[in-house]
Amino acid sequence: MADIRHVTDLFAVAPQVEAGDFAAIAALGYGTVINNRPDSEAPGQLSSVDAEAAAVAAGLVYVHAPFTGSPTEAAIARLSAALDGDTGPVLAYCRSGTRSISAWALVEAESGRLDTNAIVEKAHAAGYDLSPMRGLLRSRSVKA
Repeated sequence: MADIRHVTDLFAVAPQVEAGDFAAIAALGYGTVINNRPDSEAPGQLSSVDAEAAAVAAGLVYVHAPFTGSPTEAAIARLSAALDGDTGPVLAYCRSGTRSISAWALVEAESGRLDTNAIVEKAHAAGYDLSPMRGLLRSRSVKA
């Protein structure tokens, strides 16, 4: 099973998940899974087509929002829509979870639900250091 790291009541991140993980993810109460990895990023990685099939078979909503480096506006928009949806908690994954939590941080900054310090603290509690993003988060935040 993937190393799921709880960030808020509605959001968690994980490194790469495998096809067999989706049923367990659904059993944990997640309603949506977001894949932030581009296909063929690494040998042996689960493809987005196979991930979607496994997610749907487990009763999950599947969103493919791939990016490398900084989160794209499209990935941010897809994560924001998922968090605002009514499918329950969201689990986002990438190779290590760092891309996924970075996208979440930008969504939270732009939404105004959390201020920059709270975003960085929640990420830290989940094992991710987003302190280098403080300036970017503040610039995109409605709550500095």
